[in-house]
Amino acid sequence: MNTFFQDQIAKLFDVSPNNLTTILSSFVEEDLLKGTYFLEHGKRCDRLSFIQSGIVRVFKENASGEVTQWIGQEGYFVTDLSSFLFDEPARWSIQVLEDTKLLSISKQDYLLFEQQIPDWNRLEKRFIAKCFLQLEDRIYNFIAHTAEERYHLYFEQHKALFNRVPLQYIASVLGMSPETLSRIRAKINS
Repeated sequence: MNTFFQDQIAKLFDVSPNNLTTILSSFVEEDLLKGTYFLEHGKRCDRLSFIQSGIVRVFKENASGEVTQWIGQEGYFVTDLSSFLFDEPARWSIQVLEDTKLLSISKQDYLLFEQQIPDWNRLEKRFIAKCFLQLEDRIYNFIAHTAEERYHLYFEQHKALFNRVPLQYIASVLGMSPETLSRIRAKINS
């Protein structure tokens, strides 16, 4: 099993070695080809996955086109949380932007943790809280920073994405048009 994945699980869940073994043994490798979908809008999400390599894009279509909500790369988890946890139709589509290797756990196996791991409720709460903190940071960046500041922050945190992902997707994540992103990049590079 991937050592980086093991370290991430241990850090995210603050889990004992025995519980770590239980969690790790429930994940299976999954390969997805560029352009395929991890999940399509309106379907049920039946797995939670860790991105070992590759990139995925979480997006939704609306009247004016597509809105990219998030771009995930190595070291991140991916799912439609409301669908996975509450069995609702997925609000988002998740597309693979390059050949991607995942470690995935089915919803059925995930639900077994409650029986297999005595303090699972505490561990899961910690995981969900970390997801919520990331969302809070993102909301703060949108309301407290200019488009140029958002660009700088995102670039510092995700430099590699700028060479691997179409800039229109990054612009959408940042809440700006591709033209605005181009103007900001031109200003910085001049």
